[in-house]
Amino acid sequence: MQQRHAQLAPMYASGAIGLGADGTVALRDASVVPLAQRGGLNALVAAENADRAALYREIARANQHPEWEAEVRRTFAQRWIDRAQAGWWVQRGGAWVKK
Repeated sequence: MQQRHAQLAPMYASGAIGLGADGTVALRDASVVPLAQRGGLNALVAAENADRAALYREIARANQHPEWEAEVRRTFAQRWIDRAQAGWWVQRGGAWVKK
């Protein structure tokens, strides 16, 4: 995830992707990415979201409470949104807003 972040950061800055309120990375505006690069971006986003889902699940299991997965997801989502850089897009109250 850390290595992938270097590839995703410019996409956050461009507004192509944003941080979802559900703890995922979402494709927000594909039109800012050249058509030839969209497939690669979709693959990066899918890999990031798969790793995030695994992270949430493993944290809940490590605490011996797999039923906490949804709460772990919400907690991480809020922290990532709070720590997002100025200019990145985040979901708040169901709407996209530029931080």
